[in-house]
Amino acid sequence: MIRKISDILRRGERTYSFEFFPPKTERGLKKLFETASAFKDLNPGWFAVTYGAGGSTREFTTDIVDQLQRRFGISTMHHLTCIGHTEAELRTIIAKLKERNICNILALRGDLPEGLDYWKPTLGGLEYCYQLVDLIRSYDDFFSVGVAGFPEGHVDCPDKETDSRYLKIKIDAGGEFVITQLFFNNKDYFEYVDRVRRIGVTAPIIPGILPITDYQALLRMCTTCGATIPQRVHDIFKPLQGDAPATYEAGVEFAVEQCNELLNGGAPGLHFFTLNKLDPTREILNKIKRFR
Repeated sequence: MIRKISDILRRGERTYSFEFFPPKTERGLKKLFETASAFKDLNPGWFAVTYGAGGSTREFTTDIVDQLQRRFGISTMHHLTCIGHTEAELRTIIAKLKERNICNILALRGDLPEGLDYWKPTLGGLEYCYQLVDLIRSYDDFFSVGVAGFPEGHVDCPDKETDSRYLKIKIDAGGEFVITQLFFNNKDYFEYVDRVRRIGVTAPIIPGILPITDYQALLRMCTTCGATIPQRVHDIFKPLQGDAPATYEAGVEFAVEQCNELLNGGAPGLHFFTLNKLDPTREILNKIKRFR
């Protein structure tokens, strides 16, 4: 039976979840299902599938989520964004998710499509993520709803306190758990948890983990999402450019250290941005389990 993530988290056990993006080719899709099959052996709490900027992969996302649940019996979270949709379109999508027994949604405002420099709501659409949460909540209690968290503050927020208040608004609207954006300094995560707890956010806050396997790709990704790369990361990985095996090994070592510190500090679990690759996530998780 497909379970709601809120019910999984309510058990109080550490969770490990794995996020995929929709491939654009049949070959990539076949490879994704092979990868997911291997991840199933790691006993995940759930899978997750992203949603392209502006909803560019929305049909792929829904089909992949449906297939993952049918093939593997693993609860799979469907990302859903405000960007690129009218409210009427969102209602249609949500109703279709319910019809297909997709009961877990990560509600997001969404990233700007390539070429756009500022956020402008779609005519007849929703402006804020909390409005999407509220819309999903109008479908009785069928869905479990997660929201995004930003340990360093959202790139569009003027300060961390404002960002914290926005998170509380999303939780008050019906968000039940938080998946954070990637980060590489655990101090940012722990300070974030303390900050939002002080204003009344009690939902589980699950850290998002990105294994580092390519220094230049990391620079591009963090430029896009606004995450800070600590000097320590530069010091470790910049000298390894062009040496893929050494970068991989250092990335695993860095992630194992990061994950162990997070778990020892009370994180309720780990959410891995796998980039549709089995390793290094599998190796990291195996080493975490071995040494805990």
